[in-house]
Amino acid sequence: MAVQKERLRRLSRPRRIVFPEGGDPRIVAAAERLAREALAEPILVGKAPVGSKLAYVDPETSPQTAKYAALYYQRRRHRGVTEREAALVARRPLYFAALMVAAGDADGTVGGAANSTAETVRAALHAIGTAPGVRTVSGFFVMALPQREVGVRGLFIFADCAVVVDPTAEELVEIALAAAATVRNLLSAEPKVALLGCSSEAVSDDEQARKAARAWRQLGERASELPVVCAADSAEAIDWGANALIFPCLNAGNIGYKLVERLAGAAAFGPFLQGLARPANDLSRACTAEDVYGVSIVTALQAGAAG
Repeated sequence: MAVQKERLRRLSRPRRIVFPEGGDPRIVAAAERLAREALAEPILVGKAPVGSKLAYVDPETSPQTAKYAALYYQRRRHRGVTEREAALVARRPLYFAALMVAAGDADGTVGGAANSTAETVRAALHAIGTAPGVRTVSGFFVMALPQREVGVRGLFIFADCAVVVDPTAEELVEIALAAAATVRNLLSAEPKVALLGCSSEAVSDDEQARKAARAWRQLGERASELPVVCAADSAEAIDWGANALIFPCLNAGNIGYKLVERLAGAAAFGPFLQGLARPANDLSRACTAEDVYGVSIVTALQAGAAG
């Protein structure tokens, strides 16, 4: 994490990270630490406590709320959202924070300490949307292994372990491309991508394997410069030198990261979101202040790469 912190301090300015759950003590503790260490400029949504040195913004009184309501209406009116509904939605902290990011008034948002993953991701999708040319938002873990000779000094990107339950071949392609960008942005390395469970359609009667093989061929067409291997298993991928492992389905991704965490002594950081137009990440409702701090650093790095 020391390398990532130093990268943040070298940015031209601290990235503004907005927290929709500004009244949560875990959020406050993490925000104070981020500000004290000059790693980010935290903005907390809610009423400012007396004597706080942190920046707060209240959707009920902020002059920006009307602007965010208009932005939300513009983005969602094709879905039948009315101006009145947009005005109400813009006052909800999760949406207010995401709309701050969409409007460029913040660089990233971190929420979910007191809201479900579904609510948090929905707000990001509706208010921020996907990056240009991207149709699939996915999740990834940063896996830190004690063996520093593998991956990027022991670091790997595992995707998707959080969002897309049973991706199509086309969605696997987008997940792989997003993971490659994550390797560049977060790990400062050139990506080597492995599609796991992959086998030639001619010799396999397993649908997941055939799906991964189709994704492998499509990746060759869309990103011929990207090193990609069609790997039967994770051992083959690691022998090849991969630093981004793409799982054929969500169950496989969850099994994979938990096994590596428990049996190989790895630390799992995440899940984080990729594929959005601007950074937004989800917290576990059981998160600690240390978890909030770590997710915020990754969000600020994503924002730094985007900026």
